[in-house]
Amino acid sequence: MPVGMGGFAGLLVMGGPMAVYELDRHPYLRDEIKLIAAALAEGKPVLGVCLGSQLLAASLGARVYPGRKEIGWCRVTLGDSAEGDPLWSGVERAFTAFHWHGDVFDLPGGATLLASSATTTHQAFRHGRSAYGILFHMEVTEEMVRGMVRAFGGDLSDARADGEAILSAVSAAAPAMHRIARGVFDRWAGLVLNPA
Repeated sequence: MPVGMGGFAGLLVMGGPMAVYELDRHPYLRDEIKLIAAALAEGKPVLGVCLGSQLLAASLGARVYPGRKEIGWCRVTLGDSAEGDPLWSGVERAFTAFHWHGDVFDLPGGATLLASSATTTHQAFRHGRSAYGILFHMEVTEEMVRGMVRAFGGDLSDARADGEAILSAVSAAAPAMHRIARGVFDRWAGLVLNPA
């Protein structure tokens, strides 16, 4: 893993089943947090998704801890601060996104809350001009959802979630979510390609 950004223009940090507070069990997470901190110090755009958002929050000094499991297709509501945001401006106020997380985080100091759900207050945030944490998933395909349902049956049981219902909802929920995702991710890529 790189120890600094070097010539890289941005940093994308995705998800995984491990927990930020299990650093002794997953010591490489310390290196990820340091790399995120280096990107932030250099003003490079950062996008953290799910675990990546938790690592971003931790790198900014926020607490990450177990919460109520949120698994499946759930509504996300954008806050007023999303209206003028470089990534979220123009996105419909409420939409359905895919969720698979049991850990949550406090909003980092100086961060702007962008989105919440009924279960989780801090679903998306921005820190500075170009660092974003998104706890939910907009990138998933049917194949990815199928793989998660197959691999993490224990999570489904813990959350009392129905894997078959989650899979059967993909065709109805994913197209609108992917349309939003394309806009949000393209705008973040624009921050990487055209730094201020």
